[in-house]
Amino acid sequence: MNRIVKIKRCILLLVAALMLPIASSSLAQDAGITLNWKDADIRIVVEAVSEATGKNFILDPRVTGKVNLLSAEPMSKEAFYEAFLSILQVHGYVAVDSGNLTKILPDATARQFPTSFGTAGAAGPDDMATQVIQVQNVGATQLVPILRPLIPQYGHMVAHAGSNMLIISDRAANLARMVSIIRRIDMASDDDIEVVSLQNASATEIVRIMTALTQTQRADGAPVTTSLVADSRTNSVLIGGDKSDRLRLRTLIAHLDTPLEAGGDSQVRYLRYADAEELATKLQTHFTNISSAGSGAAGQAAAVTPFDQISVWADPQTNAIIVNAPPKKMRALMQIVDRLDIRRAQVLVEAIIVEVIADEENRLGVSWAIEGSGSNTPIALTDFEGVPGIVDFATAAGGGEVNPEGLIRTGVTVGLGRISDSGVSFAAILNALEGDADTNIISTPSIVTTDNEEATLNVGQEVPFVTGSFTNTGGAAGAVNPFQTINREQIGVKLSITPQINEGDSMVLDISQEISSISQAASGAVDLITNQRIIETTVIVDDGEILVLGGLIEDTLRESHQAVPVLGNIPLIGALFRSQQTEKTKTNLMIFIRAEIMRDSAQTAIQTNSKYNMIRDVQRAREQTNIQLMPGRTPPILPPLEEPQDDGSE
Repeated sequence: MNRIVKIKRCILLLVAALMLPIASSSLAQDAGITLNWKDADIRIVVEAVSEATGKNFILDPRVTGKVNLLSAEPMSKEAFYEAFLSILQVHGYVAVDSGNLTKILPDATARQFPTSFGTAGAAGPDDMATQVIQVQNVGATQLVPILRPLIPQYGHMVAHAGSNMLIISDRAANLARMVSIIRRIDMASDDDIEVVSLQNASATEIVRIMTALTQTQRADGAPVTTSLVADSRTNSVLIGGDKSDRLRLRTLIAHLDTPLEAGGDSQVRYLRYADAEELATKLQTHFTNISSAGSGAAGQAAAVTPFDQISVWADPQTNAIIVNAPPKKMRALMQIVDRLDIRRAQVLVEAIIVEVIADEENRLGVSWAIEGSGSNTPIALTDFEGVPGIVDFATAAGGGEVNPEGLIRTGVTVGLGRISDSGVSFAAILNALEGDADTNIISTPSIVTTDNEEATLNVGQEVPFVTGSFTNTGGAAGAVNPFQTINREQIGVKLSITPQINEGDSMVLDISQEISSISQAASGAVDLITNQRIIETTVIVDDGEILVLGGLIEDTLRESHQAVPVLGNIPLIGALFRSQQTEKTKTNLMIFIRAEIMRDSAQTAIQTNSKYNMIRDVQRAREQTNIQLMPGRTPPILPPLEEPQDDGSE
């Protein structure tokens, strides 16, 4: 076997010897080197390189192996030598220059021999080089475990903690890469401390929020390097950490350090339509009940923190409410105020009251009185009409006094008789009356009120009524300190209404309507008689529609017939002994209501202008009739109503 191996080796040496002259001739001609080595012995390759480059090589005994090199294009001497160094690297060897000699050694022992210092001194990227790197900002010992996996086994890396340096021995190409990586790592730290002054937010509160955000465990498991500290004296936040983290925190703090819509924990809210005192009381009661309900539901008597307290009070002079509450509850409270402090719609209510009274009366009667001769005593008397003084009239001949006012009645009064000192004296009073009275009362009261607010309209007079009298009599002086008690009552039209506007255009009206007047037929009454009509109801009416509330229709017929028995039934003559009276009263009362919703100032102005112009037209029409109510003076006329100018404000 040894003999066969020796024969094969000799053959290979012979082939290499035959190829070397060809390579040498090619190099000599500088036409380039084109190689095609397959399983060539590395020692033969070293001899060929030495022949081509003129370098002297010393081979370590451990340098063995087969070399394969294929070259498609001719190479120069320098390129050929670089290819040779690459072949050595592939096979785990390295060429170390030592003066005029080049040692070819295994990689594992190359670092023990002198090599070029730094990448600048290396002849090529595959040359071994050693470099000392000064680290400025990072600990050198911290870089060794990070960079050691990037150094091959034959390389070497060590840190000197005293000088904070790294010593690296490796091929020039990899050494240059390691230096670049170290320079990127060895940069000045971005960790710094910034002071952020706050204008609106509280530094303590901001730090509390941001600390809870930054201390959350990161997804990559990296430690948290940021820190925040609050300075209450200057209301500032101190931020420490990486530049990018500090920039992110400053952005968040700037977003939080903005004025709140509610103006902070305290705010003054001026109301436009609502009443400040009433609204403040309702809001305070509302949030107090919520707080009490929340404490009761929790089942514990936990102390209420200042952030849970809400204080609301009113300033009547400016119609404003002053609220002290945490921002979250401040927003909820202001949303309630926005919904309540709105312009409420108004309602114009017009009532039409129509009262028609027809009163007819017919009366015919005769009263008699006869007085015997000299007796001054009437012997016959018929007084159907209740005529005062009829007896005095019949006995006037006996010295009696006659009061004519008592004998005259309403209607036609005819008297006849005989008054004599002797014989029979008599007197007869004939009274005839036909009355026809028509009363037509139309009232159109109108009133404007706000939604869900009661309004009252009262148009009338105060009429005195005698309720009692007293006379203190004593001695011959007669009456002493006489007086009467009088009570005044309101007579006229009273309208009380409370509207409630529904979601659509309908309204619920709570109406109280009263009409009172003095009756004209007051015969037989001690004092005045008043007529009174009252309607109290709740109705639903659409916007602009007319609704009848109710009506009172009364038809009264009273007939009275008085007569002397037997005599009153005699034809023709019987009329002197009887009295007839007929009264017929018919009353019609109807009440109509018309309600119109006025949601904005434009509708209010339309209604106001129409009423104003109606009164002005009446005054102008009276002026054109040439009726001089005030001679020598011009009757007053309302000036023209100017249209409101729109200034663009809301």
